[in-house]
Amino acid sequence: MILVVVLFCFTVIQLAPGDPLTLLGGSDGITPEQEAMLKEEWGLDEPLAKQCLTYCKQMLTFNLGTSYRQSRPVTDIILERLPATLLLMLPALAIAVFLGVRVGMYCSRHMHTLGDNIATIFALAGYSVPLFWVGQMLILIFSMKLGWLPVSGMTDVRQNYTGFALVWDVFKHLILPGSCLVFYYSAMILRVTRTKMSEVLQSDYIKTARAKGLPERRVIRGHALRNALAPVITVVGMELGSMVMGATVVESVFGYPGTGRLIYDAVAKRDYPLIAGMFFFISVMVIVANILVDILYAVIDPQVRYN
Repeated sequence: MILVVVLFCFTVIQLAPGDPLTLLGGSDGITPEQEAMLKEEWGLDEPLAKQCLTYCKQMLTFNLGTSYRQSRPVTDIILERLPATLLLMLPALAIAVFLGVRVGMYCSRHMHTLGDNIATIFALAGYSVPLFWVGQMLILIFSMKLGWLPVSGMTDVRQNYTGFALVWDVFKHLILPGSCLVFYYSAMILRVTRTKMSEVLQSDYIKTARAKGLPERRVIRGHALRNALAPVITVVGMELGSMVMGATVVESVFGYPGTGRLIYDAVAKRDYPLIAGMFFFISVMVIVANILVDILYAVIDPQVRYN
């Protein structure tokens, strides 16, 4: 699967319009001698078949090459940006899972009530409204109008904070982009949890558990929720798999220095080794996440484990 993804990425990169040498030269351009030297150094003068073979060998041996623009190993660049993305994505996803599951459970038990209707509208908005618009609205309200939170970045570059002051500064910079992600992820998880829980609560074994006199709390959490978590785990697994990519739109809107912004800059500058390295990391993470999801299925559902 990784090999197929690598070949697909190579093809897409080659078909993309533009030339990295042209962008590298800027408005003044580069001389023919410089262009020939760079093509030889980067292997761009080789036939496409040989370039593809070299590309696959490098990817499969975790040699991601050197960035055209930064003249640094691609692996170092990605690992440098990855902690910032994880610092943003992991808490946002954890909060979204908690909110989405809890509200989804409430909605499934109170179908078509006022609370359920409000939550459903919220979920529809979170799933439908573009994240870049949400981010811009948050900036206009909480940064430009109220002045409560910083506009962009991960830290205030004008201040040399240390210790707790640095932690607080980073936390303030995470609130707005994190809120965007929580809004989007919790909406998806809420919709999935509500739909699946409502189906499970109509099952015969739930009616039997209630007829035996089990407490409602145990029926909901011990029986219904456990069997309704499979699609929720699928959604969370998909997000975990793409986490190395980061929230490209959100990071671009807020100028957050994560891997999502790194992908955006690499595509804009036609930095092929960096684009390829990011796609490789993403494909590996998606495959690992799918394996973890399959394992979790067996943990929460005895039918999967015994079959």
